[in-house]
Amino acid sequence: MEVERARALVLAHGWNATVYQTLNRGMDHWYAAAGDAFVGYVTRAGVRVVAGAPVCDEARLPAVVAEFERDAAAAGQQVCYFAASERLRRVRRASAEVVLGAQPVWRPRVLSNTIAQHSTLRAQTNRARNKGLVIREWNATLDRAPLEHVLDQWLSTRGLPPLHFLVEPYTLDRLGDRRLFVAERAATLVGFLVASPIPRRNGWLIEQCVRAPSAPNGTSESLIAHAAGVTADEGSEHLTLGLSPLSRRARLPARPTPLWLRLTLAWTRAHGRRFYNFDGLDAFKAKFRPEGWEPIFALSNERGFSPRTLYAVTAAFCGGPPHRTIAHALARAVQQEARGVWRRVA
Repeated sequence: MEVERARALVLAHGWNATVYQTLNRGMDHWYAAAGDAFVGYVTRAGVRVVAGAPVCDEARLPAVVAEFERDAAAAGQQVCYFAASERLRRVRRASAEVVLGAQPVWRPRVLSNTIAQHSTLRAQTNRARNKGLVIREWNATLDRAPLEHVLDQWLSTRGLPPLHFLVEPYTLDRLGDRRLFVAERAATLVGFLVASPIPRRNGWLIEQCVRAPSAPNGTSESLIAHAAGVTADEGSEHLTLGLSPLSRRARLPARPTPLWLRLTLAWTRAHGRRFYNFDGLDAFKAKFRPEGWEPIFALSNERGFSPRTLYAVTAAFCGGPPHRTIAHALARAVQQEARGVWRRVA
């Protein structure tokens, strides 16, 4: 099976935090001629939007990048590596570059101890425990329907319709090597956490942390604490909560960004909170006191980052033309406001 071929390479060479998401539904796979590397990507607007970076041995990275980009050029397509790390940035120095934000990183044992020792975090987990919350690892033989119900409830509270590509919410039917931890209260599922492997770093990406509206305060913190403790006991050495978009916590000198793109990102940060709370997500991750923040990039093989590439990236996450997602988001916002007004009037 084709996905098993890709999975074998992920388990052998996967280093990027998003590496396991290259196996998500909807991804195309390109393989190097030698068969020892592949790239997970989607094509939008004539741009191959890559999920992170090529999956290969680090020594092979320059050659695989060159081979993949030759193949794209032969098809008349550009390439954008989205959610790339410093490792690919060093190889792709000629790329147009945008700093997407930063991802917090810990050793799992350090994160587990931080939650146990920091008064505010400890109070959150204690509060949830006092409310009867219990965390355990999911048994794959059990009924998945309660998980899907909680996921649907959680998605209905989001400002945007479900997105895809590197933030695919529908992974419960394709867990594979992922780990699933659940939060229950009075034998009712109220939340869950999905962790994806980062094999070459002996670590895990906390890919999803989902809670039902009925979940007590401290549910998310309790799930993260439990996952950190379990993976630490197993000898894992790396854990991340993933990208905080537009975060400024990774300080580094960046290459010049076109004025139009700087203005677009600034406007998004200032006015996009109705649909995505960038600052709130960043603050949530920061409260766990990361040991470090790794910068995350979009690298495009063009002279300057273009509107076409931005459109292609947006379309990759929307699963189609971005204007449809925007229209759905606006319609959802109107419905939510109308329900709020009706409740106040009633």
